Amino acid sequence: MADLVLPQLGETVTEGTITRWFKSPGDAISVGEMLYEVSTDKVDSEVPSPMEGVITEIRVPEGETVDVGTVLAIVELAEGAVAPPPDAAVPVPSGGPAEPAAAPEAASAPADPPAAPAVAPVAVGAPANGAANGPATDHGSHLLSPVVRRLVREHGLDPAALLGTGVGGRITRSDVLNAIDERQRAAAASTGSTTAPARPAAGERPSAPNPPPVPAPVAAAAAAAWTDGDSRYESFNNIRRRTGEHMVNSMATSPHALTVVEVDYENVEQVRRAHREAWRTAEGFSLTYLPFIVVAVADALAQWPRLNASVEDGGLRIWRRRNVGVAVDLDYDGLIVPVLRDADSFSLRGVARTMNELAARARERRLTPDDISGGTFTISNNGSFGTYTTAAIINQPQVAVLSTDGVARRPVVVTDRFGNESIAVHSVGHLAMGWDHRAFDGSYAAGFLGHIRQMLEQHDWGAEF
Repeated sequence: MADLVLPQLGETVTEGTITRWFKSPGDAISVGEMLYEVSTDKVDSEVPSPMEGVITEIRVPEGETVDVGTVLAIVELAEGAVAPPPDAAVPVPSGGPAEPAAAPEAASAPADPPAAPAVAPVAVGAPANGAANGPATDHGSHLLSPVVRRLVREHGLDPAALLGTGVGGRITRSDVLNAIDERQRAAAASTGSTTAPARPAAGERPSAPNPPPVPAPVAAAAAAAWTDGDSRYESFNNIRRRTGEHMVNSMATSPHALTVVEVDYENVEQVRRAHREAWRTAEGFSLTYLPFIVVAVADALAQWPRLNASVEDGGLRIWRRRNVGVAVDLDYDGLIVPVLRDADSFSLRGVARTMNELAARARERRLTPDDISGGTFTISNNGSFGTYTTAAIINQPQVAVLSTDGVARRPVVVTDRFGNESIAVHSVGHLAMGWDHRAFDGSYAAGFLGHIRQMLEQHDWGAEF
């Protein structure tokens, strides 16, 4: 017999709630097969089995919260099987971020900041690190996690017809959603109706005035039968419940204030135009405004250190490392905030590559708790939806959150080198920052935003290429 314990799910995670068991007493299990779903204050995960055998007893039922190391179930090991050590960590995805432009010196690197809870935890996701710790196998050689199996079943898809882009040919959630989109477009084309455009790439802003595309699950929900005649009831999922808890706590904790500046992005836009096609060919994704903003934020945090801080015991703990979290939308189901550690050590290209990789893993539910911990400042990237100004809520215990709102072509007054004024059309947008009035005052917030604006408008971005 062997004890199946709740593993360490991240450096700062101490407990978890068992939200779902995929196996029952008497069921056989194998190494790498998904056993249960666990929810922590950082992330929701599907945990694979570390051993082979038969479950004889489940000691922690669904809905119960227990500490790391608690015995969840008893397993009768298969002949020759060996139980893993009780302190073994849960397997995590492979693949690190892109190489920074200049690695920070180890001697001067301080300890990681304590993990702040994400704005909203990620929904259920399956680790993907090869067959040894991958999802359960279904439909022959096709690797399907429970999340993917559920989508396949609900939409009547044939897994054999799906092309898996995950590790080892694994079919990911994005693969299934793309297949659903394709089927809906084909059905609409056959009836002569119009279709929604494809989902934009990570961080990409769709051209106005087209509205943002509606993912297949959202469209399906909108078209669902009205079970009560004039209405239908939808219970809050785990993301929505935790979002509410975090936001209510943040609003009750911090005296929120809002400061907004207008930014002329023409300096950035000219560089984007010049390198757009070559960038997409070389990198495989679009060059958006977001990497430029992250670079400017990381630079400004060094000059305005009270923004790179956490409220602690009635005071302010200011961090040396600049770990910038960027919120990622999960197909309108919620948000997750993966963290770009030491953002100031990356080049523009390094920032873009790393954020694109983190966003892709976030949408495929492959982030680990450590991917979303240790943030010192948060950016909420709403600009892809064409927003005007967003009053975001602070990600506790941080002291500020910056919203990057939509950029549009507008007439502006420009001055030439002789002081003559004229009207020109530039790319203009807002940066709106919600901040904690305990940490500093409006002049400090305005100075920080002014630093970012000046860098975006005047920095030689062409030198980055």
